[in-house]
Amino acid sequence: MLSSIRRRVANGASSSPILGPLFYRASTPRDYSTARNEIILLARGCGTGQNFGHCILLGHSVNLRPTREFRVSFQSEPSMSMLSRPFSSDSGDLVDAVVPFMGESISDGTLATFLKKPGDFVQVDEPIAQVETDKVTIDVASPEAGVIQKFVANEGDTVEPGTKIAVISKSSEGIAHVAPSEETSKKAAPPAPPEEKTEEKSKPVPEAAPVSAKPKAPSPPPPKQSATEPQLPPKERERRVPMTRLRKRVATRLKDSQNTFALLTTFNEVDMTNLMKLRSEYKDAFAEKHGVKLGLMSGFVMAAVSGLQNQPIINAVIDGDDIIYRDYIDISIAVGTPKGLVVPVIRNADKMNFADIETEINTLAKKANDGSISIDEMAGGTFTISNGGVYGSLLSTPIINPPQSAILGMHSIISRPMVVGGEIVPRPMMYIALTYDHRLIDGREAVFFLRRIKDVVEDPRRLLLDI
Repeated sequence: MLSSIRRRVANGASSSPILGPLFYRASTPRDYSTARNEIILLARGCGTGQNFGHCILLGHSVNLRPTREFRVSFQSEPSMSMLSRPFSSDSGDLVDAVVPFMGESISDGTLATFLKKPGDFVQVDEPIAQVETDKVTIDVASPEAGVIQKFVANEGDTVEPGTKIAVISKSSEGIAHVAPSEETSKKAAPPAPPEEKTEEKSKPVPEAAPVSAKPKAPSPPPPKQSATEPQLPPKERERRVPMTRLRKRVATRLKDSQNTFALLTTFNEVDMTNLMKLRSEYKDAFAEKHGVKLGLMSGFVMAAVSGLQNQPIINAVIDGDDIIYRDYIDISIAVGTPKGLVVPVIRNADKMNFADIETEINTLAKKANDGSISIDEMAGGTFTISNGGVYGSLLSTPIINPPQSAILGMHSIISRPMVVGGEIVPRPMMYIALTYDHRLIDGREAVFFLRRIKDVVEDPRRLLLDI
């Protein structure tokens, strides 16, 4: 079938030729009318006529100014189908794996590691890589089941939401593309060892020369130089490892805390006898009813809630020239993980009992250790409790977790001699520390708060009587 297509040439620029047999000639302005009732219209981007989008109306005269007339002659229909087949197949077989949305406060992350290799088969939503952010580690999942054809990003790259990191082939053709490259790389690897062997063989030759030179120059100056110059360890014994984004974030926040807050710490000691006795007597019944073990942390959380209710300024925060008082209590619990320090939050702790607090602490601790904790579970918090006693710390000065105004530090329980009723008896004692922002909190409120913690822990019955 023969058709005539015209296109106006803008600014005298010539159009690029199209695929297939093409005959064209320049023509002067003239009238053109269709002699047939049929004409093929080629839309923009379709098949071989992708650069032409002008339509020719049937039965009308067209007067064109300097134009170039193209006459396109198509061969038989089978040749047309062969041209369009690769275009449609390429668009439906390959899919891209992209970085997901990482949170409102997170704009980018670091591509930490790939969990798969090119050529591996993956299922839908199966993690193929991990992106490390300032707060959590996020998995990049496969959008379709198929074979990983290639990676388009490298470990250590900074990526944003929507960044493509891998190409996945939904058909088995991806294996054919990857396997040969792996085989060639494996075949290309063996030549390297012989070069190393040749180098190793060449090394003993110069070593033999120094051996013969040693007896010629046995001079005492070298020991004198070694005695005056410091002996530094060789560089081979040092390792340089880049900081993770989580560690960078922790370092920045802690340094900002020191630079911003007027930090001051007050201490006290707590007799743990009654709380430990309460735990030992009711831990079995507690676990049987609530399905969770009774720990000491829930007692301190309840004591902190009571102290914050008695001293609301501890639960407040400075915002510019204003003080914001919070009428809710969200307790942050500092948890140390292999990747760094995270601080999950117990929401509305003032409305919880011992069982609710223990259940929430166990749930958040498990998520923090296996890396599945979300950003929302760590956002906010009005007061923080840090338990360094689980690592054996006897005494420390914790640093405030911005933008909060205070943090409570717990320490290890040590049996020490104490005077009780005029007698010296051994008691399980714990040092507690409160670091606070002295710009907002005075020493009076800080000491009263810490004293309230001591009273409630030493006599948990106060919680029942609200005294």
